[in-house]
Amino acid sequence: MKGGLKVILILVGIALLLYFMFSGAYNTMVTKQENTRQKWSQVETQYQRRNDLYNSIVKTIQGSANFERGTLKDVIEARASATQVRVDPNNLSPEEIQKFQQAQSQYSGAMGRLLVTVEQYPQLQTTAAFRDFQAQQEGTENRINKSRGDFNDAVQDYNTTIKRFPRNVIAGMFGFHEKGYFTSAPGTDKVPDIQFQ
Repeated sequence: MKGGLKVILILVGIALLLYFMFSGAYNTMVTKQENTRQKWSQVETQYQRRNDLYNSIVKTIQGSANFERGTLKDVIEARASATQVRVDPNNLSPEEIQKFQQAQSQYSGAMGRLLVTVEQYPQLQTTAAFRDFQAQQEGTENRINKSRGDFNDAVQDYNTTIKRFPRNVIAGMFGFHEKGYFTSAPGTDKVPDIQFQ
């Protein structure tokens, strides 16, 4: 009986060891996954802040009777497109992040063209709403960049965790998948061609 008890105790010990190893690894992955979701929520919050800020300036600009309607229409359409792209926090795949980032880049580009056009309208630049917008814009873009950086840090931590052995085996068993990063927009690696006339 002593030999049988010894075998049972060894098996129980191995089972407990495996349980604690698997549960510890699983719980770590869940914690890191939730951290990426929370960081994604912060990214969305900052983009929403920017959308609200841009929306208020677009309304201010719409009030200017002589303003170029085509440029304003481009911004309104880009905003509509950007707000329609939603990313499920449970599916932060590289493809989904890229679609979101592309829509936001198009919106930023349209807004940039709008602000260049605004320079031709000095009466608009002197309104309190426009001055307030200019003061808030830089801070908003800084918040977005910070949130994106925090998100990328969380994604790196999560992706590293699920790819290391033996956690990669556990990750595969329980459906933990790689998350996507924010990356630079295409063309930002080239120096802009600035010409003075």
